[in-house]
Amino acid sequence: MVKIGEIAKRLGVSTDTLRYYEKQGILTSSSRSVSGYRLYTEQDIAQLAFVIRAKDVGFTLNEIKELLAIKVDKQSHSCEQVKQFTSEKISQVERKITEMNAILNSLKLLHKSCCGGDEPAIHCSILSALEVNNAAN
Repeated sequence: MVKIGEIAKRLGVSTDTLRYYEKQGILTSSSRSVSGYRLYTEQDIAQLAFVIRAKDVGFTLNEIKELLAIKVDKQSHSCEQVKQFTSEKISQVERKITEMNAILNSLKLLHKSCCGGDEPAIHCSILSALEVNNAAN
């Protein structure tokens, strides 16, 4: 049995993150020590490592819960379902990348339009452009 601090150190996350995962129902301690410390098994640690890897590749906690449900009951799910789940995530990420590229291009245009001189900001083309956009909405 391993204490929460040791798991956090081993996996490179904070104990607050682990407690948050517990509150979200993603992780549960196997038991508590006499002094009240959360104790985890190697299986708990493996599940947590799975959660962290899934988070690192972009899955949300709700999506990770779904993946864990599939992982727990692999017999009732197909590889096709998991692949489709991942395909949907890829589509979401691609949409976000498109949106972020549009934002980046807009910011570059704003940046390029400004002289960056030491005159008062009353003449700032960036502020003017943002005021015009806000007035149009």
